[in-house]
Amino acid sequence: MTPRLWSSLMCAALLVLIALCVLWEGWLAPLWPGGEWLALKALPLLFAVPGALHGRRYTSQWLSMASLFYFLEGAWRAGNVGAVGMLASGEIALSVVLFVAAVGHARRSAPSRRTRA
Repeated sequence: MTPRLWSSLMCAALLVLIALCVLWEGWLAPLWPGGEWLALKALPLLFAVPGALHGRRYTSQWLSMASLFYFLEGAWRAGNVGAVGMLASGEIALSVVLFVAAVGHARRSAPSRRTRA
């Protein structure tokens, strides 16, 4: 795959993961009543949006590490029953896609891998 395709996949996974985090903690299944402030867990992902949209390699490097936090949080809460377990499974899947896409983009956009004309 080309760096552009990796970047597109990374942007899609990033935006859907942001939406999932905000909807999950804001309305769908907050951790506790009045716990909507936990939707702020999507804030670090918001900082990655401009760099991901521009296909910056540095953004994909740190985003690959940040996605592990969302994987761990999803794995922690996946044992719950009902909506929380399903949302956690979605978070796990999206964080894995985001990690793979970010690493793929970082690897394919490395200066040593660029083709020379």
